[in-house]
Amino acid sequence: MASATVYVAKPTVQVHCRLQANAKGFAELSGLRNSSASLPFARKTSDDFLSVIAFQTSALGSNNRGYRKGVVQAKLKVAINGFGRIGRNFLRCWHGRKDSPLEVIAINDTGGVKQASHLLKYDSTLGIFDADVKPVGDDAISVDGKVIKVVSDRNPVNLPWKDLGIDLVIEGTGVFVDRDGAGKHIQAGARKVLITAPGKGDIPTYVVGVNADAYSPDEPIISNASCTTNCLAPFVKVLDQKFGIIKGTMTTTHSYTGDQRLLDASHRDLRRARAAALNIVPTSTGAAKAVALVLPTLKGKLNGIALRVPTPNVSVVDLVVQVSKKTFAEEVNAAFRESAEKELNGILSVCDEPLVSVDFRCSDVSSTVDASLTMVMGDDLVKVIAWYDNEWGYSQRVVDLADIVANNWK
Repeated sequence: MASATVYVAKPTVQVHCRLQANAKGFAELSGLRNSSASLPFARKTSDDFLSVIAFQTSALGSNNRGYRKGVVQAKLKVAINGFGRIGRNFLRCWHGRKDSPLEVIAINDTGGVKQASHLLKYDSTLGIFDADVKPVGDDAISVDGKVIKVVSDRNPVNLPWKDLGIDLVIEGTGVFVDRDGAGKHIQAGARKVLITAPGKGDIPTYVVGVNADAYSPDEPIISNASCTTNCLAPFVKVLDQKFGIIKGTMTTTHSYTGDQRLLDASHRDLRRARAAALNIVPTSTGAAKAVALVLPTLKGKLNGIALRVPTPNVSVVDLVVQVSKKTFAEEVNAAFRESAEKELNGILSVCDEPLVSVDFRCSDVSSTVDASLTMVMGDDLVKVIAWYDNEWGYSQRVVDLADIVANNWK
């Protein structure tokens, strides 16, 4: 397929999310990127996409602030499997990127068309979706005139991915997270799968801003890790590069999720069996250990736990590490600021305001370091607090990683 090079004024991302924070705080902290294509990854054209031709923008380089280089290429046909919290957040995030190389054409959801349409439009956390959303018959929904087919089958092998020409499946159920499970989408005719949860077994894990530049297009199944790993890994990378991490522990104070119980009821985890809105629930998390999947030098150096709390969204990581280089709080924060302005722009942010969790709702970045809470004891024990929207910010990274898959397609 031929390609053409043009220059265009930098577009603006439209964020479809009702802001709960004050405007000033959100503007300073959201980390909104001015272009959906500001990632520092190679962009390619490809011959094997079978959908419409679209205009896509890609970054010329970190020093380019006014214009983007554009290439004409086919869009990647995408299906979302599981239209829950992450599935719906993903669609909103994708819809806000007018120059995305992705085209969502199908959703698999057992709730049916009416429920999928209603829950996408009306969200207790995000607010009302600023888009025209409505059912189309009994097998599709329309989002601002874009018709998306809705199917319903609990077994991915039975899904019509081959007939629809699906290139990439966003696996958002949290169920099909190993090679056999996610591989069912490929059996059904999809080309590749992106898991929106920690993968099991030998599935490659990528975190945007940390190791996604090493993405291999030969991999049919990849994982975007967890929301907490996406928060933790970027600033841990900075700490390790600048000061050398010896060992450490992490606690994430995490909003409750759909995996918990509204009232006391049966659950494989006896603590998660207790009422989510009434308790602080200690539970396990593999997020700290999973950092080693994207930063191999940290293998065996980090561990942690989670405290699930009665809030619906936004979580906060509390990391304590021993470092090999003597330092002080201001130097640590300076390292974060430098990275946030350069290689981790749009991924990491630094906050100097005395804010609370609701102020970080709908933040696009993976993690926001709370600079006033950074501590150093004895010049080698470092404590860092970082906020993250465990739904919206994470879903932005899923879109980013899907973009990387599209732009390195083979």
